[in-house]
Amino acid sequence: MKPFKSLVESAKTITIFVLISVTATFLLTPISVFADTPYKTFTLDGYGRVVETQSAYIPLTTINKAGEHSFKNASDMKITDDEQIYIADTGGKRVLVTDINGNLLRIYGEGVLNEPTGIFVTDDKYLYVADKSAQKVIVMDPEGEVVKEYTKPDHPLYGRGVEFKPQKLAVDAKGIMYVICEGNTNGIVQISPVDGGTFLGYYGTNITSVNFLDIFRRAILTEEQLAKLPKKLPKTPKNLFIDKKGLVYTVTQGGAQDNTGLRKLNVAGNNLLQPDYTDALLSAVSVGNYENIYVVSEQGYIYEYNKDGSLLFIFGGKDSGHLRIGLFQKAVAIDVDKSDNIFVLDQEKNEIQVFKPTEFANLVHDALYLYQSGRYEESREPLQEVIKMNSLFDYANQAIGQAYLQKEDYPMAMRYFRIAKDRDGYSDAYWEVRNIWLQNNLVTILLILVIITALWELAKFMQKKTQVFNPVIAAVRSHKKRSLISKLNYTWYFIRHPIDGCYGIKAENKASYLCANILLFLFIIVFLVNKYAAGFIVKTVPDGRYDIFSDIGGIVASFLLFSICSYLVCTINDGEATFKQLYQAYTYTFGPYLIIKIIIVLLSNVITYNEIFLVQFSNFCLYAWMLVLLFIAIKELNGYTVRETVKVILLTVFFALIVVLLIFIMYVLTTQVYDFIESMIGEAVYRIEQL
Repeated sequence: MKPFKSLVESAKTITIFVLISVTATFLLTPISVFADTPYKTFTLDGYGRVVETQSAYIPLTTINKAGEHSFKNASDMKITDDEQIYIADTGGKRVLVTDINGNLLRIYGEGVLNEPTGIFVTDDKYLYVADKSAQKVIVMDPEGEVVKEYTKPDHPLYGRGVEFKPQKLAVDAKGIMYVICEGNTNGIVQISPVDGGTFLGYYGTNITSVNFLDIFRRAILTEEQLAKLPKKLPKTPKNLFIDKKGLVYTVTQGGAQDNTGLRKLNVAGNNLLQPDYTDALLSAVSVGNYENIYVVSEQGYIYEYNKDGSLLFIFGGKDSGHLRIGLFQKAVAIDVDKSDNIFVLDQEKNEIQVFKPTEFANLVHDALYLYQSGRYEESREPLQEVIKMNSLFDYANQAIGQAYLQKEDYPMAMRYFRIAKDRDGYSDAYWEVRNIWLQNNLVTILLILVIITALWELAKFMQKKTQVFNPVIAAVRSHKKRSLISKLNYTWYFIRHPIDGCYGIKAENKASYLCANILLFLFIIVFLVNKYAAGFIVKTVPDGRYDIFSDIGGIVASFLLFSICSYLVCTINDGEATFKQLYQAYTYTFGPYLIIKIIIVLLSNVITYNEIFLVQFSNFCLYAWMLVLLFIAIKELNGYTVRETVKVILLTVFFALIVVLLIFIMYVLTTQVYDFIESMIGEAVYRIEQL
């Protein structure tokens, strides 16, 4: 027993030693603690869906003072190349200047400014201030002395009754000012410094959207009535930014629907940007070190785009009162420093929040710089790193596809373009692949066609001379005479001669329920093939997503609903057709779909965007043909006139919509009753358990 006890004691000693060693290691080793961001980061995939991705930026710090001076309702902010922060401290009637750590450097405008709402700093440190209540733009030199003031332009084109209340402004390299004025819907005011301030006109005026209601009003109302309606004026931009190339970026609140939310304007004022995704309450815009565009909404959502308007990231959000860093109450300004740190001014919190890019964002930026510079091959390495971190980041897949396209590796380009859902890039790469294949196989294809033609002509000659194929022809004809086969073949006759075809269904028993159900089954098969096997550039569903059972159920339910509703409507309107006749005729109208749609699917897999009109035109002809057959079937089977047929079709559609609405209401009520019963049972069980 002693050796055993000795062994146990040794084991205890070793265990205690190991525990002490591990504990000491944890105590002596510094531990880095990472707090989760209070928001999620999203991007846009190739199908236009907002999807979650890795964090691109993390909250770093806040700045709520310039030295000992707290912000008072600050409304604008600019960061200079030497990383000084200029803050339009509206409530303090001044402009504060700090370094990126919040240390006070200087104060502008004390005793001079009334309500500074917008600022701009030139490369030589001249400060332009939009003073709204003073109704002027004030220019100060680096020492803070006022060197110039610009008031309302004395020009008839400006508008006599239009006030000059500058809110935001930007200045280009020539000293021309772009001023957004409160309530001025004519556009951005352009003022040249020549001759003490020359009004150059309005720039970048937002467009007004016209909806169906506006068109209807103009059509039925008189001039007097229209004059009493509120005028539909262009929206005034909320904020603006000018980059080193002289391009002007504007954001407009409520402009997401008419594509004026975010705009990138050239010298002529033409918009160069169609962003993938925008917000209705955009409040500020800035441009980063890679020509990437940063936009913030009042609710605190930060958007980053590349220079072409492709969305890279969305993050941030509304602070519900917990005062968490990374969330906002009212974001009014945004800018970026040389290190890609994002600075956002929150007017309600009276602070600047600073966000630092993550490794993921830095990789995206490195790839963005190389890619936009045309250095596609060099961009592949950082892009591959991005893909390793997030294989579904579509922008990276698209850029890699472009790199392979430039390298003339077209199959790989197609692969990455398809992953990125980039149909334009995929079409360009496939064009090259198809050309190469045709060059390598054109002679072989022609030879095969010649051989097939020759064999066909030889078979016709042998049949004419020796009747060698008579047994085969006889067997085929005998097979066609079978009842079911004959009724299925009647589809071809029906789609070519629909009036006679309807007579055959009505008077000659040319159809049956079995034949109709087979045609419906074939329609479902062709529909599924078209939906899931069409060419990528025309495909309407994401790769890998299949809803086959819901598709089948939807088709069957819709067909039965239309058949039943049309029969009931026709019966009420003295129609002569039975339900069986209508049901059978409706399935025969699928004939063009069964024949042509397969050809369209095959065609869609071998075309590029240059030939896509072939698919579009074929689909138009196909559906038009089916509608004509449906119209003739209802008319001929019921003995209606054209007017009566139109009436019955409209009533059928209306009746079907009413039935769908009733089914939906019954579903909602049933669900509520079920939930009520379930809650009652749960409450009863709980009370019994308490007893």
